Amino acid sequence: MVGKEKIVITGTGAVCAAGREPVEIFEHAKGGQSAIGPIDRWDATDWPVRFAGEIKGMTARDLVPERKTHKFIRHTDMLGLYAANAAIAQSGLTRFRDGLNEEAAVQYNDRTGIYVGSGGGNYENQYDYFPLMDTAQGSLEAFGRELSNHVNPMWLLRTLPNNVLCHVGIQHNLKGPNACITCHATSGMQAIIEASEALRAGEAERAVAIGHDAPIEPQKLYYYQQMGLMATEAIRPFDSARNGTLFGEGAGSLMLETENSAVTRGATILGEVLGSGSGSDAEGLLALRPDGEGLASAMTAALKDANLKPDQVGMIVAHANGTPQSDASEVAAIRRVFGDDSPPITGFKWAFGHLIAASGIVETAVALQALAAGQAPGIPTLRELDPAFAGLSVSTQAQTPRSDVAMVISRGFGGTNCVLLIRA
Repeated sequence: MVGKEKIVITGTGAVCAAGREPVEIFEHAKGGQSAIGPIDRWDATDWPVRFAGEIKGMTARDLVPERKTHKFIRHTDMLGLYAANAAIAQSGLTRFRDGLNEEAAVQYNDRTGIYVGSGGGNYENQYDYFPLMDTAQGSLEAFGRELSNHVNPMWLLRTLPNNVLCHVGIQHNLKGPNACITCHATSGMQAIIEASEALRAGEAERAVAIGHDAPIEPQKLYYYQQMGLMATEAIRPFDSARNGTLFGEGAGSLMLETENSAVTRGATILGEVLGSGSGSDAEGLLALRPDGEGLASAMTAALKDANLKPDQVGMIVAHANGTPQSDASEVAAIRRVFGDDSPPITGFKWAFGHLIAASGIVETAVALQALAAGQAPGIPTLRELDPAFAGLSVSTQAQTPRSDVAMVISRGFGGTNCVLLIRA
């Protein structure tokens, strides 16, 4: 990024079990209370996983006021639209555009892009077919005959992975470059990276990056539990007794602009995207390199991209999902890059759950709040640090970042690793 125009952040939005905006989520984490609790979306009494980070007290109208839109989108899409609208509103972008003459407004829309990280593959997309399958009793003829009586004709439109991208563009009349990314838990982070790179390449002057997911569903929980990835009742990153992760639902969004775009319209600049990096473990669908080489390469690439040295990083927002293998390889990667002099390390999944496709972008928005407050929240679910991680700069209590730069780590299936460097 050296010699290239700065990419700044002028708006943020986020929603999850811990709050309805980034500052509320940060305050919740700072207070040391987890929003993860017993599942009440269905009777999970006899389910192998009974805890998750469900959003309480928000209706579909709270998320998306236009009732007609509810017919065309799913719960996860509503979360994405809510976060995107919040970021766009905070940025003041549309207010500025609406004050331009018609020709200038058209050009403004053409130079504003949308990049969305979507979960894409939740099993609930197929639940509409269960009653039909029961009625058909294995008969393909009966299945076809009864299809229109059981399955909503809007089913296909409701399950499109790019619904958020489409509806944000339609609602705000944004016509610039766009992409929908479905890459498991790195999707939201990749949306930020792709949007930033598009701005640097001159493809647009502004772009809204969004990540959303709603993985709390019976089938998904069961399959993840069978793979040995789910915790019993709490996410305990870096703990000697950590035994897995727990899901949360949510969405996050950042309004990104070239510095020139933001300064020209007098926008308030909240932060800056300094650099990014990606790297693969290339070991398999679930396997991770124990030496952390794939993640370390992504961290090194991000530092090089930002022209920063490790000692200039003020805090690390770790992936910290609480699974034994992921935490161990993440610590190995941090040690490869920072040695024995890492900055304060924190993580946020313990507070609201693993948001899968939304995790990286929500945690980035919360990291901006942490930097602005000069505080890296502790991890109160950490009871006993794994002896293998002795000396790790992680604590149950809040720590002070050593600079205004945060490194945010996002990891997903298939050995994908993404790292983002931001400055508040």
